[in-house]
Formats: sequence, C-alpha cells, structure tokens
Amino acid sequence: MHDIVIIGGGPAGMTAALYALRAGKSVLMLEKNVFGGQIAYSPKVENFPGTDSMSGSDFADRLFSQVINLGAEFDIAAVTDVEDLGTHKAVRTDDGAVIESRSVIIAAGVKHRMLGAPGEVELAGKGICYCAVCDGDFYRGKKVAMIGGGNTALQEAIFLADICNHVTVIQNLDFFTGEERLARSLQGRKNVSCIFGAQVTSIHGGDGGLCHVRVCKEASGEELRILVEGLFIAIGLEPENGPFAGVARLNENGYIDADEACLTDTPGVFVAGDCRSKRIRQLTTAAADGTVAALAALSYLA
Repeated sequence: MHDIVIIGGGPAGMTAALYALRAGKSVLMLEKNVFGGQIAYSPKVENFPGTDSMSGSDFADRLFSQVINLGAEFDIAAVTDVEDLGTHKAVRTDDGAVIESRSVIIAAGVKHRMLGAPGEVELAGKGICYCAVCDGDFYRGKKVAMIGGGNTALQEAIFLADICNHVTVIQNLDFFTGEERLARSLQGRKNVSCIFGAQVTSIHGGDGGLCHVRVCKEASGEELRILVEGLFIAIGLEPENGPFAGVARLNENGYIDADEACLTDTPGVFVAGDCRSKRIRQLTTAAADGTVAALAALSYLA
C-alpha cells in the first residue's frame, strides 16, 4: 500500500510528490496523458522565480527527473474512481487496476477548450497560445488575434493591446459576454478591431510558425483572411473531475470546491492545482498548491 497516490503529473502533482518523497513517504503518480501538464506546451516560460527563461517542456522534464530520482513510482493511467474506505482509499483506473493508498492528492488539472479548427493542433505552441499572461510578451509589437468574448478573453485582449501592434478580437456571437466595462475599455483602444458573429474556419502556418487565420461571418457568409503572428484562444477551461465526485464536492463549474488549504470534505483526500476552485491559475500557484497539499497529507498521515 502506498502512502500517497497523486492523480495528475503536472506542476502541482509533481511538486506534491517532491515534498512527500523528501519526507520519506512512498508515492505513486498517475497521469493519463503526459507528465508536465499544460506547461509542457508553452514554448517559453519567463515568469518563474529564479529562472530568466526556459521552455515549459524543459521545466517539466527536470521536475519529473527530480521526483523519479527521489524514488517516485509512476504509471500512465486514467483514474475512473476514488473510494474512501476509512483507513485507506481505493483508486481505480481505466485498465481495471485497484490501487490502495493511505491518502490521495488530486491534481488532475484542467484542459483548455480548443476551437477544433484545422491547423490548431499542428500550430499549438508555434503561434497558437492559450494564456496571454504567460506568452503575450513573445508577441510584443506584433499583430495578434484573440478568440473569445468572455471576461478572460476581454482581459487578455486588453493586456495584449498594451504590448502588441494590433489585436483582432474574433467572437462567434454578435456581442461580448464579458463585463460591459471590459468591453468598453477594449473597444476604446485604437489598435483593436472586433469581428462579431464569426467563426475561425482554419489556421495556417508557414516558415515554422503561424501566418494567418481564415474567418467566416455566419450571417453574410463573408470570408476573411487575417494576417497574424500570434493567435490567443480564450474560450474557457474544462476540469475533468467527474471521477472524484464521490470524495470531493464539485462546484457548479465542475471544479473541486476547496480553498487555499487544499482540503476536501473527505479526510485523507487533498486537492492541488488548477482543478480546484481558484481565481489565479499560473505555474507558481500550481507549485504552491502542490506544496500545501503535500504538507497537509503528511500531517494527516502522521
């Protein structure tokens, strides 16, 4: 039986593993995709303390090597259920395994909603970004586009307008769904243009990066070709917390309802990172959550 099973191999999960392993606990990390999480797709990270610049994949690789060298076990598997059995927890995976552990840390992260447009997957990290705060500075002085019309899209478009030559905002509805004050602030910028009632139909690259997007106005059928060097997509995040509903309360948006203490309603089950209800989702806050959840788990095990 393991001391701690950590569900998710992103920065939060691997930081939790780091602290637990240094305390002498046995740790199994379960990840259904690739270790590193969303940060692994970021071409450059320049906002992590103590590091001028690094790629997200390099950061993820170093952290993974660090926890493996400390003795962490790991497996590629999707968790389908977590059951509280009192003295221990049962973690079930999609390959039929039942893993017993004295405690569990849920660090399953979230995934960005994708457009599903042709070219998106191929150009992710090569001009297509999902976080303006993380990657916007790489497009300083350039022409970019923002997809979305909610608060996040509006806030990030305003941020981009301050540093980019021009920002084209593309919204599939005929109006913004975000706050009116944000919409007014954005539309008051001279270097911002907005296209409403339009869908991105395809994304195109050249010379190793993004070069333009094609957009269709639904009402008229008019097609536009927009030259951009950066495309930011902010159409929402999707937590995948369904398998944990039996041991952790989910809010109306599907996030695990837990505060900065990283505690769930079930003793011995903790949560860290983007999958919990929180306002700020950054690499630094994910690592902080991993630390807090690990220390809470160690206290529980003691």
